[in-house]
Amino acid sequence: MRFVRYNEDRLGLLTEDGSGVVDLTDRLGIDARDPLREYIRGDYDASEYADADPDHDRADVELGAPVRRPGKVIAAPLNYENHIEEALSDRDITTDEWFTIEDKGYFLKAPSSVVGPDHGVELPFSDRRTDHEIELAFVMGDDVKDVSADEAWDHIFGYTILLDISVRGDQDRSNRKSYDTFTVVGPCVVTPDEVGDPQDLEMELQLNGETRQRENTGDMVYTCADIVQYASIGATVEAGDVITTGTPEGVSALSDGDTIDAEIENVGSMTVDVTERDVRFEDVDVQKGGQE
Repeated sequence: MRFVRYNEDRLGLLTEDGSGVVDLTDRLGIDARDPLREYIRGDYDASEYADADPDHDRADVELGAPVRRPGKVIAAPLNYENHIEEALSDRDITTDEWFTIEDKGYFLKAPSSVVGPDHGVELPFSDRRTDHEIELAFVMGDDVKDVSADEAWDHIFGYTILLDISVRGDQDRSNRKSYDTFTVVGPCVVTPDEVGDPQDLEMELQLNGETRQRENTGDMVYTCADIVQYASIGATVEAGDVITTGTPEGVSALSDGDTIDAEIENVGSMTVDVTERDVRFEDVDVQKGGQE
């Protein structure tokens, strides 16, 4: 099944060809601002509607991030060998030496940075490089703590595409990757039975029609389950959390007016528009001291 959140707080299933949406909100009696998290945590079963006729054309609805506001967005840095080499040769990407999640751990992205594909990316600066990064991500289906990698697979609810938008610079990763709209998730969350082997999926990102990133998820340094295991050592990984797995080589700068097309085999595809806000720190009226 391919779960979507549409028109703000409606839960639905995307048809196999991506052209229609089957409404689940009324059929299942779900009343929640974050309906997929409610579905995951509740006693619901949408399987009987998997082959239902669509209630809406995809073009007539607005797709939001499948999980509106995850409790955590957990991200693995430098998880493809070719991107490690790319990052070390381009000091705009990282000033660190090579490291793994065992060395420095995962990083967190602000849940408020999460948007759906129809919202688009808003660049906050015109004078700083901001890159695209396509990643396979997944949504947790259970709360887990100190889980083994072998067991972690059983606790993944489904898989999705995530664009990790990244301002380059010396700031902490969680800072420069957490601006509003910098975590684009969608178009749907696909259950494992339809994805097949998540460590053998072709993915591609095109920028304005030109392929920039193309890779197989089998080239990850750490698997999806490895990342769950590592994350659960330090924190309880909760149902509805989004975990993302790193990007391959080919990252490049975004500009106002760009169009991103992202696709992952058996997961889906989405088109995301890029616009610019151009807000500079010196333009912000910073109040020092207490309020008057």
